[in-house]
Amino acid sequence: MIWRILADGLVVVHLAFVGFVILGGFLTWKWRRAAFAHIPALAWGLWVEVSGQICPLTALEKHLRHLAGQAGYHGGFLRHYLLPILYPPGLTRPNQWVLAGLLLAINAIAYGRLWALREHRLTSARND
Repeated sequence: MIWRILADGLVVVHLAFVGFVILGGFLTWKWRRAAFAHIPALAWGLWVEVSGQICPLTALEKHLRHLAGQAGYHGGFLRHYLLPILYPPGLTRPNQWVLAGLLLAINAIAYGRLWALREHRLTSARND
């Protein structure tokens, strides 16, 4: 029972991490120091996406499910949990590159806005 609870909890943590990777750049608008955690998380997420590797959290979840006596699943976390929700059937390597590009674009917008806010503050401070 405890192994299943740990595996389920890990899924929640993993989903939160994926959400942070995708949208964490927007947190920097309010909390600038969030970038110190987000940029490495973003780099990790991009690497996992473009390399086709499986995140270690997925392997840990599968191990916990095995200890709980549950059947594991094939493929990675995204393919098992998020693919049916977010992505069309048959996720291919070119599609993963497109997703990585979208991830970069979303975060370029977030950090571009952060940079613009910083520049605006610096310009306002000089004019005062």
